[in-house]
Amino acid sequence: MANTVSGSLFKKMVTNGAINLKNNHQEINHLNVFPVPDGDTGTNMQMTMMAGVKEVSALDSKSIVDVSKILSRGLLMGARGNSGVILSQFFRGVYSEMAKIKNGSATVDEFIAALVGGYQMAYRAVMTPVEGTILTVVREAAENVLRERPKLKSVEDVLQCYLIQAQRSLDKTPELLPVLKQAGVVDSGGAGFIKIIEGMLLAAQGQTLALKQDVQEVPQHEEGFQGKNIEDFNIEFGYCTEFIVKLHNIQDFDQENLRNTLLQMGDSLVLVQDEELVKVHVHTNQPGVAITLGQKYGDLQTMKVENMRLQHGQVVDSLHEHDHNHDHKEESYQTVKEERSKYGVIAVCFGDGIKQAFKELGVDYIIDGGQTMNPPTEEFIKAVKAVNAENVIILPNNSNVILSAEQTLTLCEDENIRVLKTKSVGQGYASLMVFDNTQEVDDNIESMSEIISNMTTGELTYAVRDTEMNGVKIQKGDFIGISKGNILVSIPNRLEAIKGLLDSIVKETSEIVTLFFGKDVEESEVQLVKEYLLTINEDIEVEIINGKQDIYAYIVAVE
Repeated sequence: MANTVSGSLFKKMVTNGAINLKNNHQEINHLNVFPVPDGDTGTNMQMTMMAGVKEVSALDSKSIVDVSKILSRGLLMGARGNSGVILSQFFRGVYSEMAKIKNGSATVDEFIAALVGGYQMAYRAVMTPVEGTILTVVREAAENVLRERPKLKSVEDVLQCYLIQAQRSLDKTPELLPVLKQAGVVDSGGAGFIKIIEGMLLAAQGQTLALKQDVQEVPQHEEGFQGKNIEDFNIEFGYCTEFIVKLHNIQDFDQENLRNTLLQMGDSLVLVQDEELVKVHVHTNQPGVAITLGQKYGDLQTMKVENMRLQHGQVVDSLHEHDHNHDHKEESYQTVKEERSKYGVIAVCFGDGIKQAFKELGVDYIIDGGQTMNPPTEEFIKAVKAVNAENVIILPNNSNVILSAEQTLTLCEDENIRVLKTKSVGQGYASLMVFDNTQEVDDNIESMSEIISNMTTGELTYAVRDTEMNGVKIQKGDFIGISKGNILVSIPNRLEAIKGLLDSIVKETSEIVTLFFGKDVEESEVQLVKEYLLTINEDIEVEIINGKQDIYAYIVAVE
């Protein structure tokens, strides 16, 4: 029975927790409230955890202070979706308490203090904390440990006590959050967190878990992700080069000098400094020279060089390759500006046609994902650096991406960033209609926000399970129309379903309807939808965009 937690044991615990979550993440995905095919809480949480564990796996230190610090940093950069951000903040709170430890190992009391610090930090991360979520689970579990403290003799006792209450709290989430009760599920974020704690307890008891080989790292992505029409793409700089340097002396490091030199040698430069660590990503024809330049300032921690000309055109599924492919194949959407401009607009989009439409409205940098894959915080940091602008506006275009985008506000303190809380592609698209780069940033945000608050959006997708919500009976395979967090229609026929959705959201006072149709929808069907729209309101202006998106047959914006 362990009375202390060393850095080595803590590393084993969080690694085991991450593996237990990854092995079971599909089960967590299935707990999503809406019966839609992109339930991704489990995916977001396991990818966040694996990003953190990847960082600590390379760490030699036996100190729990160092391990928790590097874990926290890795999770922060890798955080995907609201659940991933909250999870990263929990472990950031754990580190804030661990940082006070003097001898490299945590006593039982110090470990308990870290669990309390974790829940407190997690609550602070969310502007309006909602009970009946992962937040309730982390808080009540820690409070139970504090109550039972006199009976707890070891680390195993603490985790066992923590886990018992976490499970009780999870089971109670439907009583606290009516939407869970209605859907007949417990909170998915809380369920994912329990998988982590189960793995941590097993490690404390001496049991090491193995990663199941049949667990897919990244779900099949939409067609747009595969990069259409890229066979003609000319790669000017052939090697994707990444390295991390631990600085010998932070004061002597001239970030601008290194940045300017690397910009002469290539493009797609991202240079991020976090205390003594400097992370560089650059596309260049001289990878060796780039790495040597970094080496002047300190010791290489990791390095990786990939030949993009060889990779070009291949479609890959693993997380590690996903990040790189994403860089290479979306090059036309992601260019690093060398001269600082007044505005840089970043948008999260999925579907080739949607990306193109956003690009045409003046978006400087598109992050691939949103509805089907929530991007990590690191992608936003990379984007902010790349647009190189006095004012940066981020359009997350998904309620589950807003928190990740907002992490840039603290992680890129020197930049003037505004995150417009766009919850759908429709909102983002409409807001760009009033964006004016000759106006001041606050005036733009005000007019863009006004458009968002006065419009309605809807999506049509399909149900992955039978359920009932707000009196609407939903059968697996039905097309379901969603607006403002409610499922309004559920009909087996797609054309009838989109008509039903439009009936609910288009009013006599509506002036413009923008319709993004998905890759499986025929133009002939879209014409029928347009004709139907004009029967609802003959004066309405209809804009039709071939969005080529997956999963969502139609995305609608009504102004």
